[in-house]
Amino acid sequence: MSLFADEAPTASAPTGQGRNRRARFGWIVLSLSLVLLGVLSAVPAPYVIEQPGPVFNVLGTTEGDDGDVPLIEVHDEQTYDTGGTLDMLTVQLVGNPQRSPGWLDIVSAWFDPSRAVVPMDLYFPPGVTTEQRDEQNATLMVDSQQDSVAAALRELGYEVPEHIVVAQIAEGAPAQGVLRLDDEIVAVDGTPVTGLAGLRDAINANGTDKPVTLDIMRGGAASTVEITPTTATASDGTTSTVIGIGTKTTYDLPVDITIQLDNVGGPSAGMMFALGMIDLLTPGELNGGKDVAGTGTIDADGNVGAIGGIRQKLFGAKDAGAEWFLAPESNCDEVAGHVPDGLTVFAVKTLDDSLAALKAIADGADTSKLPTCSAG
Repeated sequence: MSLFADEAPTASAPTGQGRNRRARFGWIVLSLSLVLLGVLSAVPAPYVIEQPGPVFNVLGTTEGDDGDVPLIEVHDEQTYDTGGTLDMLTVQLVGNPQRSPGWLDIVSAWFDPSRAVVPMDLYFPPGVTTEQRDEQNATLMVDSQQDSVAAALRELGYEVPEHIVVAQIAEGAPAQGVLRLDDEIVAVDGTPVTGLAGLRDAINANGTDKPVTLDIMRGGAASTVEITPTTATASDGTTSTVIGIGTKTTYDLPVDITIQLDNVGGPSAGMMFALGMIDLLTPGELNGGKDVAGTGTIDADGNVGAIGGIRQKLFGAKDAGAEWFLAPESNCDEVAGHVPDGLTVFAVKTLDDSLAALKAIADGADTSKLPTCSAG
């Protein structure tokens, strides 16, 4: 039955000349489309693409110079068998100032929930080369590893003394010519320094109307210096009292622990490293033999901080087979509404929060009351 053919209005058949014109027009449109497609493929875009990167089980092995080696290795201390996975996630960056993605790649990534398009300057500020960025990320990874060792050992009851050391001195800053790189700041106005936050608070409390007295260790010798702080204004308009230095924290670690992971930068694996060390140093399986993934920075006191690329890491965890995910509570605004099916996410603010979630998972307990990243 040809209902539409029967009811369609009649029309005269096209002439040969009309058919030729339409054919030529079609070829022109196709040619222009191909040219546009080629241009979009070739023209660089001022963006980079974030996508899920490699996944590493911190309880497992990684490739070393002489074959596979433990990703976390504890020396001269009793360790215990582990099971399942504690996966740390990475984000792979597509593009750099020397080789930008094409516009077709950008459009494709825009509609892929596992990838994100971000401005090039976010990762590569003007004047910063790819090599400089990689060097900065490598330094952040090393510092993060030391913080995670300190956090894990403190969680297990070890004494872990720390030292605040001068790592940078700003040009023209009050500290220039007074402090030197690698000076350890021991006390401010006679009060012992107990951490970076304590140092900042003490300098702020001193104000800018009088010199602040710093007790330092330089090359193994104790001395005292005076510096008059100044006021610095941040990009958001907030002000603070500063002496113009950058610092790093070093630790006297009572247990020798080595983390071996090449070609991965940044501080976002800190929490997972700490959990892996605790699992190795305590009897039983911290995760109950389950597959758990997570991310988050960590400081020596066990505070978990926000990271970048959280959505890409969620998809990376799901693709790696994880069922559970530990996310920094401070990333919840990016997590809510973007969790892949089959993955359960818990929000954590401290190492203790992470351990509580792992215990519930290991015990098969009711996890419904654990904090999550809820929409809104």
